[in-house]
This record gives sequence, structure tokens and C-alpha cells, in this order.
Amino acid sequence: MEMNSNHINQTETQQDVQDPSPKPPPQPPPEENNTKFVLHSEKDPYDFISQRCTAKPTNTIESTGHLIKGCLGGGILGIHEAYMKCGLWSSLFITIVFGFYITYCIHILVKSAQTLYKRLHLPEMSYPDVAEASLEVGPFPRLRKYSKFFRYAVDATICIDLFGACCVYQIIIAKTIQQLVESKDDVAWEDIDRLRLYVLALLLPILLLCMITTLKYLAPFTLLADVFIIACVIATVVYSLRVAPKISEVPAWKDALGFFEFCGIVVFSMEGVGVSLPIENNMRDPKKFPKVLCAGMSVVVSFLIIVGFFGYWGFGENSISPVTLNFPSAIFPTVLKCLMAIMIFITFALNFWAPFNLVWFYLSKKHDPKRHWLWERVYRAVFIVAITSIAIAFPNIGNLMGLLGAFCLSNMGFIFPALIELLVIWDVPGLGRYKWRLWKNVFVIIVGILLFVAGTYSNLKGLIANI
Repeated sequence: MEMNSNHINQTETQQDVQDPSPKPPPQPPPEENNTKFVLHSEKDPYDFISQRCTAKPTNTIESTGHLIKGCLGGGILGIHEAYMKCGLWSSLFITIVFGFYITYCIHILVKSAQTLYKRLHLPEMSYPDVAEASLEVGPFPRLRKYSKFFRYAVDATICIDLFGACCVYQIIIAKTIQQLVESKDDVAWEDIDRLRLYVLALLLPILLLCMITTLKYLAPFTLLADVFIIACVIATVVYSLRVAPKISEVPAWKDALGFFEFCGIVVFSMEGVGVSLPIENNMRDPKKFPKVLCAGMSVVVSFLIIVGFFGYWGFGENSISPVTLNFPSAIFPTVLKCLMAIMIFITFALNFWAPFNLVWFYLSKKHDPKRHWLWERVYRAVFIVAITSIAIAFPNIGNLMGLLGAFCLSNMGFIFPALIELLVIWDVPGLGRYKWRLWKNVFVIIVGILLFVAGTYSNLKGLIANI
């Protein structure tokens, strides 16, 4: 991820993407910068907004659209399976709770970043920048030597999460192709061994696709993907209501194991912490980010509730992921399945772009710059093979999403933002009366740790059981 000089890199990325409303990548590729963060006096005011030189700043509506697109992805196609694991009404309630919880954690991360902008006299920062700076200029001198480690922890978590999401997308595409090719009408038709063959068959097409290194050829497809997601939400309601039983017959609660599996999936499906700072960095008026956050997360949570609630209510205990595979074999749902598979296939390269560029930043230092063109493509091929291998080994969408949500996003979305805020506010404005700011963040961290441990265990157990 980038330090202050990375503004140049961000601007170049924005200029490359000609689509008027591209999906902002979770982080731009980093730039080499060994400059230490310098803490300035509070008496020396700094207006970070006026210091920004964003080529095409976004207004509030555009930023809200970016946030919605950044949060909604393949996760929405599997949220109904999460409801099936936990129970209908308990899942609905917990989805709303996590919606508020995740929104709050994103808010404290961005608020902490804006405080650091003023203290360090920097116009913008990435998530890893904020993590490193919070520890490097924080109130605990003995911990400052670990600031780079904190940065690398954020980098690694982002990469694992986004590469894992690529595995999920590859399985979604393979399952859709399998149903269409084998013309199965029964939702309980799944054959794991044949599914693995379809995943393997996607290796070459995805490998060729991911050799595209320029976003401008891929970004316009995100707009079409958004249209298909909305169509998928509407279709889920329509087709589920046709076969839905009495709502009183649907379990409201199941068990604790299913609860933690659900938590991982729902966090994976709505977490937007990775795109929050790039969106804020590109806003014309960053002070309006709280409005963008509330509006965007309201839409995200609403869509997830609709697909999860109606998907489980209508398709029941035998429902499978992605939700489109539960639709009937009529002309329109079949076309929708095909188009969704195509869009996910194309946007796979977009999701691969951000984490690979981060990894390539570190790997490229080991090779002669004259041979970077060759080595970049070699490493791209290696990572695609690795992603495909994981998808073949664990072709379970629900548990894979749950594992990513519990293992990665409990840290990136809950624990890290709370730690960062504590480091930023420890001295100024302080912990408050009865140290309420300390206890508030300790609570957030404890919830994150609980989700990390229990969610990782339950979903990993589910993955291993399906090998």
C-alpha cells in the first residue's frame, strides 16, 4: 500500500480508468517511500482537503455508489445459505446488528485517518498507512518499532481476503456452468467431484483474463455487474415466493455452530472497510463521508436481507449457492444465470488486480527491472494456479466465505480499526470520563476476537468435512 507520495499512483490509476463510475479498488498498488511520518504541533493547522490534488473528485452520490459497489459482490449470492445455517428470524436480527457494527467500525477508521491527516500534514493515506502511522507516532514509544509489522499485517490480511474472494468467484462460475451444462432442475443435484473438474476447466480462461494488467479494459463491466445484481435481488424475491412454505414452518434459530458460520458469511458479504479510505481520499468533500457511509450501508444491508431472508424462506433447507442456481429452468432465469456467470468471470480480474499489485510491489524488488514484464506474468500465473487449487480443494462457497469473513475481516474490519482509534485518541482527546473510549474499543476488539476464533473454527470444520 502507498505512503503520501502514492497520491501520484492513485491519480494515474484514476486516469487509466475511463469508465465514469469505476469500482474503486480496495487499495492502489504501493509506491516506494521510506519517509518517516512526522508529527506536527496541534497549533499548526493543516487543511488536508485543500491540499488534495484529485484529478476527478467524486460527489456524495457518486461516492455512495462506489461504496455500495465495493461492499456488494459475490457474497450476496451466498447469503441465503448463511440464513439456512442460523435460522430465519435470528439471521435477520443479526444482519441488522452487524450492519450497524460494521458501519461504526468503518466510521472510526476513517475518523482516525482524518485526525492523522491533520497531525502529520498529509492530504491522504491508505489503510496500511494509517495502521503504520498510528503506531509510529502513537503514545507508546516502546511499540513504535512494530509499526512496520502492523502495516504488513494489514497488507497480508487484505491480500488473503481478496485472493480468497477470487476462489469464491471461481466456484460460483463453475457451479453455474455445471448446472447449465448438465441441465439439472433439482437443487440437491450437486456432485462435488464433477464440480472440481469444472473449476479446473476454468483455469486457462481465467489465466488468460488475468494477464490483462490495465483496469480501463475491465472497469466498465462493473456497471453491468451492478445491474445484474439488482436483477438477481428482484428475481430472488419473485421465484422464492412462488414456492415459499408458511413462514411459521421455517426455523427461527438453529444452533451455535451455525450461528458462527453465519456471522463469518454475513461479515464477508457486507464488509466495506477495504474500499472506505480510497473512497474518502477521492471525495470532493471528505467531511460528508459519514452521510455516504450511512446511505451506502443501508442499501447494502437491505439487499443482503432481501436475498438472505427470501432466499432461505423460499428455497428452504436444500438451497445451494449461488442463489441463482435455485431459480427455475425458464428462459429468463437461465439467461440471468449465464449473464451473472459472465460478469463474475470478467470482474474476477478486477478483484485479482488489487491484491496482486500489492504482492508484486514486494516481489518486483527481487528481479531485474528489465525483466519485470516477464516476471509479473509468471507470478500472475502462479497465483492463479494457487487460487484454482484452493477452489478445487474446498469447493464449498458458504464455508469458504465464512472462513474469509471470520479470519480476515474480523481483524481488518473490527480489531484493527479499534486498535487504531485507541492509538490516535489516547492522548488527545483522551479516554474520556471513566475511560469510556477505552472500554468501548475493548468491547469491539473482544467481539472481533470471538468472531475470529469461533467463526474460523466452525467454518474451517465445515470446509474440512466437505473435502
